[in-house]
Amino acid sequence: MADTNFIDYVKILCRSGKGGAGSRHFHRAKYVPKGGPDGGDGGRGGHIILRGNSHMWTLLPLKYRRHIFAGNGQSGSENRSSGKDGEDVIVDVPCGTVVFDAETGDYLCEVTSDGEEVKLLRGGRGGLGNWHFKSATNRTPRYAQPGEPSIEKAVVLELKLLADVGLVGFPNAGKSTLLSSLSAAKPKIADYPFTTMEPQLGIVSYRNNRSFVMADIPGIIEGASEGRGLGLRFLRHIERNAVLLFMAPADSEDIAKEYEILLEELKRFNPQLEDKQRLLAVSKSDMLDDELKLAIEATLPEDVPHVFISAVTGDGLTELKDMLWGAITDENNRIATPAITHRPLDPRHRVQEEDEFIFENEPVPEDEDEFYPEDEDWDEDWEYGVDTLDSEGN
Repeated sequence: MADTNFIDYVKILCRSGKGGAGSRHFHRAKYVPKGGPDGGDGGRGGHIILRGNSHMWTLLPLKYRRHIFAGNGQSGSENRSSGKDGEDVIVDVPCGTVVFDAETGDYLCEVTSDGEEVKLLRGGRGGLGNWHFKSATNRTPRYAQPGEPSIEKAVVLELKLLADVGLVGFPNAGKSTLLSSLSAAKPKIADYPFTTMEPQLGIVSYRNNRSFVMADIPGIIEGASEGRGLGLRFLRHIERNAVLLFMAPADSEDIAKEYEILLEELKRFNPQLEDKQRLLAVSKSDMLDDELKLAIEATLPEDVPHVFISAVTGDGLTELKDMLWGAITDENNRIATPAITHRPLDPRHRVQEEDEFIFENEPVPEDEDEFYPEDEDWDEDWEYGVDTLDSEGN
């Protein structure tokens, strides 16, 4: 992933198409001067449809496509001809995209699988032509229904990466090194904090041709919920993870304290994250002997399984994968992920520069005037289907 191409939060303006108006046309033909109403129905307006695309991993295309407008339905015409439906607009989004109302922050919908289509905004229905309103007591209806108006809404699209395991830890805890050791991902690795500036995904191979997805997010520090470091912006990507893998280096002064700080920051971001299954990995353990491992193990939290690993030498990686696979496939770990992702958008987690984006005023295009012979001289007392006689009795 390029450093500047990963976009996981964008605000756009969507407008569905309005329905076409029904026609008020009256049939006229040779020797049939007063054939009665035959106005057709208007076409429906176009829908705004979101479609999941597994080949996309960023919302970058939508950052340069702020206005998404569907086509309007055309008006009905003579001979009961219906108007053309407005053109639908299909917007491809990465799998895991969640949509919120930009004004209220309410959850609207989400797209989680490849090829899944979700109708974000429905186009207006077309109006009925005047032939629908003819009756024994109303033989010349000179009115028709207008089409339903379009729906315009500013929405926020938030990408939450789909992964089985999420890595959580302080900067320089060895998360990127572990991901590069277990998968083919090539995250940036360096000896300074906040090397990882955007989430990274990797496919971890397991026994019998099985695999799972691991996500590495930027490091968290104490006070992240108050905006320190990179804040909690990227924590949205672990809301869908089945298992959280906490990582702490073996040379930390107090591993248990680091774990409690990280867990507290997660609870401040979303209290429901505490319900997810957690594992603790002590990284960089190649510098420890058996005696030091026993000493550190006595200080670790008792309520979370732990393992000593070294991404450099490969020690403990097989055991780690066994523990992760067991946690992923554990039936007791089926928490209500939709309840987590479907909650309203928290104002603290919004991106200010996107929320302050001002859309240019795009006027709604007017429909062409429907055909209606205004210059016809209609007899107000005439009713279609009733024969009349001229002055000569014909």
